Amino acid sequence: MKLHFIAIGGSAMHSLAIALHKKGNNTTGSDDAIYEPSKSALEEEGLLPAELGWFPEKITRDLDAVVLGMHAKKNNPELKQAEELGLKIYSYPELLFEISKEKTRVVIGGSHGKTTITAMILHVMHYHGKEIDYLLGAPVRGIENTINLSDENDFMLIEGDEYPASAIDLRPKFHLYQPNIALLSGIAWDHINVFPTFENYVEQFQIFISSIVKGGILVYNEEDETLKNLAENTENQIRKHPYFTPEYHIEDGETILETSEGDMPLEIFGKHNMNNLAGAKWICQHMGIDEDDFYEAMVEFKGASRRLEKIYENENGIIFKDFAHSPSKVKASTQAVKDQYPGKKLIACLELHTFSSLNSEFIQQYKDTLNEADEAIVFYSVEAISQKQMQSISTEEIKNAFNNPNLEVVSDTSALKNLLESKDLKDSVLLLMSSGTFGNLELEELKALF
Repeated sequence: MKLHFIAIGGSAMHSLAIALHKKGNNTTGSDDAIYEPSKSALEEEGLLPAELGWFPEKITRDLDAVVLGMHAKKNNPELKQAEELGLKIYSYPELLFEISKEKTRVVIGGSHGKTTITAMILHVMHYHGKEIDYLLGAPVRGIENTINLSDENDFMLIEGDEYPASAIDLRPKFHLYQPNIALLSGIAWDHINVFPTFENYVEQFQIFISSIVKGGILVYNEEDETLKNLAENTENQIRKHPYFTPEYHIEDGETILETSEGDMPLEIFGKHNMNNLAGAKWICQHMGIDEDDFYEAMVEFKGASRRLEKIYENENGIIFKDFAHSPSKVKASTQAVKDQYPGKKLIACLELHTFSSLNSEFIQQYKDTLNEADEAIVFYSVEAISQKQMQSISTEEIKNAFNNPNLEVVSDTSALKNLLESKDLKDSVLLLMSSGTFGNLELEELKALF
């Protein structure tokens, strides 16, 4: 096929473009900004656009299809040209479905844990030499590519998120995959700029459950009451397999999973990760891996990148970096680290920088999320609020929202660094939680504090 990618620099878009190029398709693309690692990856494959910007002349009648990334707007000149020529326009989830419609599609969804569960499944498959196709939402430690496409593999494993498919198709991506096997890890409202009410957000998961092919399988976390209610009341004719957090305990800073085959030490930790593991086990069993083989592989699983990732450790303390930013993730990660290291002082540092986390109404959802920390810090950028054209938020509002009068709030990167330098970090754990960079805080400088 001859394909053109509008907004080729996106994390999923550039990976899909490269994968299709490697399969022999004639692939081109455009974008007005391309950052690392997309830039180097595209350049290596000869797919990096010669110039940044939008060029309607690239959209010609001989194209079989145009693939539209979420970064491109409705008025994008290349999109307008494609519409005028009547070309087939796919969002990347639509194209992915077309590619995989003859395969068994396994879609991992939920407000939290998607990347970790998908990474667990992929790790187990690779450990046992079972080749599958897949699409990951983010890089995973030990996995070279975020996408793998083949003609011969039976399964297509997809991390399915709730964000809109494209500027001209506002359906959540995971509505478009029509899974044969699906997993939902839980429902925790976020993304208020996309889903203005909790009810509207929950409805998206109801639609997803309805999209599972008849006779298909839904694996779901029965500890989430909202999700449990949706699963039990769906009219879709599917098989349902609930899961729950397995028994485990902690010995000398090591998490031990209690299985029918005996105690099993793990590299990962935290109740939420034990819950993720239970869901991944069900999916792997449906993909032909028995329970004993699953556990054998999981002993060596070190976690997904930036998900409670240990980035430094010495005799004085430990630094973890975690992608957590939504209230449910912040609470789970803080609790997990406190449980794992009860004898150490926990300093939890959270960056608020997403649209929802900086919203003065939504921020109330963060109540008590940092209370397990011995010392808690919230960082936000005044510039970020200005860029998002949002109403300013005060230190007192943040403290009140978190229900934590001892919370330390800073809005400048140098002030954050000075605050951390002033602390006694002996025998402590520093937990950095953000999907951003704390205003480009240098992590190497933090390591020197221990």
